[in-house]
Amino acid sequence: MELGLERYLRSDGFDEFVGPDHAPRPAARALCRYLTGLAEEDLMARRAAVDAAIVTMGITFTTYGDGASIDRAWPFDPIPRVMAASEWAVIDRGLRQRLVALNLFIDDLYNDQRIVRDGVFPAELLANSRNFRGQCRGMSPRFGVWAHICGTDLVRDKDGTVYVLEDNLRVPSGVSYMLENRILMKSAFPELFEMCRIQPVDGYTAALYDMLAALSPRMGERPVIALLTPGIFNSAYFEHSYLAQQIGAQLVQGTDLLVGSDDVVYMKTIAGLRRVDVIYRRIDDDFLDPDVFRADSALGVPGLMRAWRKGNVAIANAPGAGVADDKVVYAFVPEIIKYYLSEDPILQNVPSYLCFRDEDREYVLANLDKLVVKPANESGGYGILIGPQATPEARRQCAERVKADPRGFMAQPTLTLSTVPTLVGNQIAPRHVDMRPFVLQSGSLYVTTGGLTRVALQEGSLVVNSSQGGGSKDTWIVEEGA
Repeated sequence: MELGLERYLRSDGFDEFVGPDHAPRPAARALCRYLTGLAEEDLMARRAAVDAAIVTMGITFTTYGDGASIDRAWPFDPIPRVMAASEWAVIDRGLRQRLVALNLFIDDLYNDQRIVRDGVFPAELLANSRNFRGQCRGMSPRFGVWAHICGTDLVRDKDGTVYVLEDNLRVPSGVSYMLENRILMKSAFPELFEMCRIQPVDGYTAALYDMLAALSPRMGERPVIALLTPGIFNSAYFEHSYLAQQIGAQLVQGTDLLVGSDDVVYMKTIAGLRRVDVIYRRIDDDFLDPDVFRADSALGVPGLMRAWRKGNVAIANAPGAGVADDKVVYAFVPEIIKYYLSEDPILQNVPSYLCFRDEDREYVLANLDKLVVKPANESGGYGILIGPQATPEARRQCAERVKADPRGFMAQPTLTLSTVPTLVGNQIAPRHVDMRPFVLQSGSLYVTTGGLTRVALQEGSLVVNSSQGGGSKDTWIVEEGA
């Protein structure tokens, strides 16, 4: 395919592949040379091979709608997103700083609440938090870490600034697709990995095992780790089974576990009961333990919270960690970093308007056609109003929801997300992207090199979620000039 940089139709914003001088950015030069010399039929053949591999390997995700769930092949674009290693080094430091501060914040909220007493975090926000779990008061998990696995969503604006869009601290998903994307690229374009010095991502599963093993209450013994899944109908079940296999964990559902009279968690096996030391849970707090949270939950384990509070089992992420996974709390993260670490934030937040504040709410209601309005506790892109693209009726309904529950909403300016080259049909065209790197914390910290890049496949769209029509790319962190 003749790439033809002069024919690469860039958006009005920031393109990560081509600079304003229409020359490829330094980190993308090797990829540009390769694509320029690649025949169209060769690129199409490799894309077909990748699509066939996705089906053969069973890489799927599930979408929900009209009361039904549909299993779909993972949407993957074969042109990678490229970032310079020097830029990523700064992002890496910022991600570490952010998770350390958030874990200090969560631990404080469930214990002394110094940040509330000192007036840095409003008491009314905590009082009205849907994800603050009173059942966790007085607990402090090993290392003081509650959110052991964080998926932080990053976006780049039209001036090239990288912002944190949100922190996913409850049950972050997507890392298996990041790992599989790299495998797919290596099989389809092996010669590119000889041409470019691409930093690896395959160390994640070993780091995940080490992080979980460090939480075990039985030190000195090889821990028994279980990955707790809601089951085969969950949208991320592929990831649950993939990660369990990769780290040697037992893939279990709630009915496979029980809590004994000794407040220890056991797994049912054909050889009898076997003690479980660490649970990597992929179900929400509400469903973890019907004795404590939702009594009608068939997904959790009765007595699990009792075993956790007694220190007989570790749970990652810990119950209650979602108190910081709140888009209103997000707006306070710069102050949280300064309060606990006495440091300025390395990564910036997107400017935000908090609707519980009268002045902010009035501005939001008067400018719904210009803003993105987000519910505080939804995920996956659900419930979001993108004002410039919304109908007048949708904006009116949003205004009513905001007025009825100001604490439950915040708003941000509509960012012009950066674009990268994407194979659309048989043409390369710019499409908007975001990225979700993954950060692990127990006794130490680990950050993926790059992350899951999600791409809005529809022209002009800013919606990158796979559940709403988005796709994904491999993310390359490369040494410039290599």
